[in-house]
Amino acid sequence: MGDPSVCCQPCATCLLCLYSCRWITAKEKRKGLKTTKCDCSWFLFLFFVFLFTLVWLYFTIIILNDFHNFNEFIFKQRKLWLDWSLVLLIATAVLITYSTVLVVLALCLQLCGQPLKLHWLHKILLIFTALVVAAAFTGLGIKWAEEWRSARVSLQATGPFLHIGIVGGMTLLAWPLASFIYRTRNTGLTVFLLLVYCMVMITLYLAPLGITSPCIMEENQLPPKPALVGHRGAPMLAPENTLMSLHKAVDCDVQVFETDVMVSADGVPFLMHDEELTRTTNVEAVFPERAALNSTAFNWTDLQKLDAGSWFLERRPFPTVQSLSAVDRNEVTQQRIPSLEQALEAAKQSNISIMFDLRPENHSDYQSFVNATLEVILESGIPLHQVLWLPDGFREQVKQQAPGVQQIYGRKRLQNEKEPLLHVNLPYQEMSSEEIRQYRQDNISVNLYVVNQPWLFSVLWCSGVSSVTTNACQVLKEMKHPIWLLPSSTYLMIWIVVDCASFLVILWAFLLLKKCSQRRRPAESETDVLLTKINSLMQE
Repeated sequence: MGDPSVCCQPCATCLLCLYSCRWITAKEKRKGLKTTKCDCSWFLFLFFVFLFTLVWLYFTIIILNDFHNFNEFIFKQRKLWLDWSLVLLIATAVLITYSTVLVVLALCLQLCGQPLKLHWLHKILLIFTALVVAAAFTGLGIKWAEEWRSARVSLQATGPFLHIGIVGGMTLLAWPLASFIYRTRNTGLTVFLLLVYCMVMITLYLAPLGITSPCIMEENQLPPKPALVGHRGAPMLAPENTLMSLHKAVDCDVQVFETDVMVSADGVPFLMHDEELTRTTNVEAVFPERAALNSTAFNWTDLQKLDAGSWFLERRPFPTVQSLSAVDRNEVTQQRIPSLEQALEAAKQSNISIMFDLRPENHSDYQSFVNATLEVILESGIPLHQVLWLPDGFREQVKQQAPGVQQIYGRKRLQNEKEPLLHVNLPYQEMSSEEIRQYRQDNISVNLYVVNQPWLFSVLWCSGVSSVTTNACQVLKEMKHPIWLLPSSTYLMIWIVVDCASFLVILWAFLLLKKCSQRRRPAESETDVLLTKINSLMQE
């Protein structure tokens, strides 16, 4: 390493202090403090940890769409409610900030020609960071494997922009790389680094050939905006599966109210998602000795004694709870568990459809649940085409007794389908853009769940999905257009401009630093000659 040529000595000393956790003066550096092979290995490890953490940050942002499910899962296991997404975001921000600062320090030190002496405390923290992120990825793969498919979907929304960002980052990396190459005397290492860097850049320059996104299309090819299905109503604005939630969903222009139905011990169908009442009612206060029982073990009279709204204000399942008006807060406290009959009447008056699951499907009295539910539907007077039936159990019986009810299937169509599927309801991870387009061409209505983030809604909109089930109907309602839409010709132009600009900057970096290196060498040679003459005179 030569003396710093890009930054002043005080700046270089400060950078060394931060990176090495000790004050190294220029005099000490001249005594032989150099970057060893071990130091280079630690820098490579640091760069790997930085990239590893950066990938985890991307996954963190993607899984926020589904994080409410994780919060519900933790509550069922530990009876503890907390918005774990905040914990995840804060922890990830700390790790990515720490690794980014160290990488920037290392690159600046390289440009300044300073030794990369990473302090042992930084080494321990880097190992800890790598282990934490590895554990996070492992846990994600074991407990939440479907999020890997969510990442695949997300690349359709972010792929073009990730490409530009990565090209930009690798282009900036040319400066410290050129600085290192012109300072080192190891020819083999220089050739290896140049080959690797060139291969990476060529791959990045050609990457758009493999990038596909449904939102790369002409404006006139954009399908109609997907209809909104309120997941348990509007759960960000009101307690889920309540009449208030249904009415808030209607205000968000949803076309379907999606809910879950159970049947009480005395045969009354009611709205409830969980098999236990503890999460969304005050059952522990009213019936403490029966709180752990299945929801179907309670009769309708007991269920009507429960408060189905106050938990919403106490636990704040979504950040939007804080912005509720005083009138809404008061209405929340008045909510009770609604019966299916009440929900059907509200849906009929609001002229929206209602779609539901009938739980629990493994119950020994499930057929009686189906009979009780059908009886309420037929007596409600709601037009049967506004009822969307999800349960697979006893579906043929439902078709016979209520032929006007729309049958919604939670699976893809089969090759030898006896009856053509007209409506499917699937997780958004399970259908590709190509499948959505094919189903649309075959006049099959596709509803995907649960879609909360605008980026995901945009991708599915461009793909041509018929409708989406969402917790965030108030957000998606306001979207008049996908977040981005690029004609293929425009994307091609952006691709060429970015690649050309990157190549020119890299070329400039290597030529400029080569020129600076050549200017230093004559001065160093003249100094060596002068020192040799002085040494000869002293010996004489």
